[in-house]
Amino acid sequence: MKAKDRRPGLGSAFLVAALLASGVPAARGAGGSRDCASPPAAGGSGGSCGPSSANDGHPGSSQRNLRGGELAVCSTQPMTGWFRDGRCATDEQDRGSHTVCAVVDDAFLSFTRDRGNDLVAPREGFPGLRAGDRWCLCAARWEEARVAGKAPRVVVEATNEAAARAADRAALLAAAGP
Repeated sequence: MKAKDRRPGLGSAFLVAALLASGVPAARGAGGSRDCASPPAAGGSGGSCGPSSANDGHPGSSQRNLRGGELAVCSTQPMTGWFRDGRCATDEQDRGSHTVCAVVDDAFLSFTRDRGNDLVAPREGFPGLRAGDRWCLCAARWEEARVAGKAPRVVVEATNEAAARAADRAALLAAAGP
């Protein structure tokens, strides 16, 4: 198991199953075919997906936003991101591609709850989201919401260019918000 894992001795499949059973929010890719979950981050700010803490030397610092510039911080209140460092950085372990920095709204929160990922309900280490919060969303879920007319606004400077692999780049740019 890698040093950044918080529960040594547990296999990754067992860890994901244990977290899902514990009520940590899960995110599903398009069509609900893939799950991902994360343990609460160090400092008590868990969330829907990602490893437990930032990893020194992770690739986020060299990743680019949709406009090719430096990837800006999405949110630290609440703490978001695959690395729980506030940015929508990603790596090969981020199966959900948590790369879209969105300003969530009630329509999107209801949409994703109806698909099994309740981001509103607080859970251990996760405060729950409210309309107006910024959050690194799975790119496929943002795209699914866009097609359904429920996609939230996008913070382009904090949205990873990798989001365009699962979501329409022009639509992401057109959804630019605060």
